Amino acid sequence: MSRRLRILRGLVRSRAVPLLRLLYTLTMYLMTPVILYRLAARGLRYRRYLSRWRERFGFFQAPEMHDSSWVHAVSVGEVNAAVPLIEALMLKYPDAPMVVTTVTPTGSERVQKLFGDRVFHVYLPYDLPASVKRFLNRIRPRFAVIMETEIWPNLFITCRERGIPIVVTNARLSERSLKGYGPVRPLARRAIRCANFVAAQSPLDAERLRTLGAAVTRLAVIGNLKFDMPVPASLVANGTALRDSWGTRRPVWIAASTHEGEELPVLKAHSAVLQRFPDALLVLVPRHPERFRPVLGACRALGFSTRVRSEDGTADDRCQCFVVDTMGELLQFYAASDIAFVGGSLEPIGGHNLLEPAALGKPVIVGPHTFNTEEVAAKLIDAKAVLRVADEVELGAALIRLFTREQERSAMGQAAQHVLERERGAVARTVQIVEQVVAGQPVTV
Repeated sequence: MSRRLRILRGLVRSRAVPLLRLLYTLTMYLMTPVILYRLAARGLRYRRYLSRWRERFGFFQAPEMHDSSWVHAVSVGEVNAAVPLIEALMLKYPDAPMVVTTVTPTGSERVQKLFGDRVFHVYLPYDLPASVKRFLNRIRPRFAVIMETEIWPNLFITCRERGIPIVVTNARLSERSLKGYGPVRPLARRAIRCANFVAAQSPLDAERLRTLGAAVTRLAVIGNLKFDMPVPASLVANGTALRDSWGTRRPVWIAASTHEGEELPVLKAHSAVLQRFPDALLVLVPRHPERFRPVLGACRALGFSTRVRSEDGTADDRCQCFVVDTMGELLQFYAASDIAFVGGSLEPIGGHNLLEPAALGKPVIVGPHTFNTEEVAAKLIDAKAVLRVADEVELGAALIRLFTREQERSAMGQAAQHVLERERGAVARTVQIVEQVVAGQPVTV
């Protein structure tokens, strides 16, 4: 009886998927005016959202290319994580054009800054069948590497139909995201099963991806590419130069990738720090460009002596808050700071990349919400490289404690670097997977 039920469920699922895909595609078409309106609204605050719209529908000029290597990284964090992998793939396939796609303008800027004309960059189009086909017709990829878990049904299914192998790497899936698929899970299952291999960050991610529908025979825990992040000597040198200009003896902390609802608690924590250390400096880096002006206004409204990167260049000895309103410079500001607070964690955003400050040997503080990086956070917390706080009161207290204990700061930074060294190797394993997939061989890891 159970076998018959499984067969019946399989038949129902197989017939439901085409209908779900039709409904999904129809919904995407109906939502397109809303998406464009949202882009326009964001463009009023950040002008780059107003440009290159045609790319989002697969219209762009591309050089003649064939059998390109294609890597998709949605935004800045994914681009940074993909850097060593992109470099490794360019070495592995030196004669193949490298195509790197993003979704956000900030991701685009990061690609262009890091690679220049060494890669062909374009926005990934919306998941509309015609747009996807135009895009693939122009870049003609030999294979696709999708960073993290960007599951676009029409894109994945079209790649499968055209024989373009897909490797989903650095794949992660939170419990919240898994539940979010809800009634469209059969379609998500169909899409992820189009991937030739899914390289999960952690055992927990692998289990959730299996629950979503990833084939067990094409799924394995490969590790987190972010552990392979290189630390160029030039980055450390830039951080040292910044710190010299600020003053080497003053306490400096950075609040990075903050979201709406987090800047005020951060500023309250800084007020507490200033009571103990009157010369302390906060480097405040909002996550999204549209937050730059409101954050700058909040700092000045609360009476902090404030300077801003785009206008003033750097902080001076009287500056209490330095707002970084530029993109692609976060790492050098991590390098210039004593302590790093990583945002998206005081509010239920899920947290951002803890490994960037960790790689630089910085003690790290996070809020209670790190479900997007739970495995990494757990490893770093267990190693006593990261402190978790509940709110601005605990944040202020933790900062004051660490500023008074240089030995504890140093021990946290060393512990972080030990974790990174222990966990390295995901890039080499991913390149091996891509090579086997492209060659049509069984993947062995």
